[in-house]
Amino acid sequence: MRLRPFSLDLTSPLETARGPIAAREGFLVSVASGDGGTDAPDSSPGLGEATPLPNWTESRSACESALQESAAVASSASASRACGVGAHDALSRLDPDETPAARHGVALALADAAARDADRSLASHLADDRGLRSPGESVPVNATVGDADAEETVRAAESAVDDGFRCLKVKVGARSLDADAERLRAVRRAVGDEIALRADANGSWDRRTAERALDRLEPLNLAYVEQPLPPGDLDGTARLRDGSDVPIALDESLAGRDLDRVLDAGAADVVVLKPMALGGPDRALSAALRAREAGVEPVVTTTIDAVVARSAAVHVAAAIPNVGPCGLATGSLLESDLAADPCPIASGETLVPSGPGLAGDAFDALR
Repeated sequence: MRLRPFSLDLTSPLETARGPIAAREGFLVSVASGDGGTDAPDSSPGLGEATPLPNWTESRSACESALQESAAVASSASASRACGVGAHDALSRLDPDETPAARHGVALALADAAARDADRSLASHLADDRGLRSPGESVPVNATVGDADAEETVRAAESAVDDGFRCLKVKVGARSLDADAERLRAVRRAVGDEIALRADANGSWDRRTAERALDRLEPLNLAYVEQPLPPGDLDGTARLRDGSDVPIALDESLAGRDLDRVLDAGAADVVVLKPMALGGPDRALSAALRAREAGVEPVVTTTIDAVVARSAAVHVAAAIPNVGPCGLATGSLLESDLAADPCPIASGETLVPSGPGLAGDAFDALR
């Protein structure tokens, strides 16, 4: 197992509860062939990405330490040629609750290698392992519209619709409720009723403001309001959901929380799943299927990852039957990337690479 650090600047700083983030720093994880033991044939090389994000995953230093320990375990097992260990043994020692980004990197590398060995895409590999139908060729995605004034918000929304997006997510909560309500009304007038409209408050409202917001926004036929209350207020969110016909999505509430706790609270109609924060593509797909069983719809998005993890998130979304528009159009937030993007976005959809593994030979230079 080999680790290579990287750092990518964002086009503009990302505001978080702990201050702005100007760059995304992480690690490429390569799993070399020959890890299966003396009687097993060499496997295809696999590639993963571990890109921690504050408030969602472990710190960069904790991620690096976990990956280094995993690499040492894999190296020791490979040296002894112990069958059934190596990188797989290293993966089993990574705690998805403590170091989800590190586990994501190793899990993705192993899944990429296994899919390449089977000569099938990562999406097909994930779906086949769970008895799901064959993934489609593309995944619907939403466009994200920032928190500018009403006029600029409408311009951005119209531009996204002109580009083929059929689902828009508008940021709210940074302005007064009056201003946000007017912004959303203006967007709905501009784009019409056929465009799905989501509002993302990022946990900025208190209970009273959220109640008023849902009452005022209900006539706009929103697809959902995302994270109306602070992440820890599951009880308040459940009561908010019970008192309104506007669907509720939870995103930040899943950071550091067991999905089952969120589902048991009855606080969400939709859950926004981030594979990097959940500990790998395998765990993200499992979470999506658990949500579906509970009558809650999954949406897949990223933690503003580099192209390797972003491509993996597309495969996860593709493996979910009839998945709704996902937050996967995040590559433009990076000033530069590790490689060309094999998942181009056109007409409101992102292409699912059909080659073996993550994207055929598109990432060979990174392996």
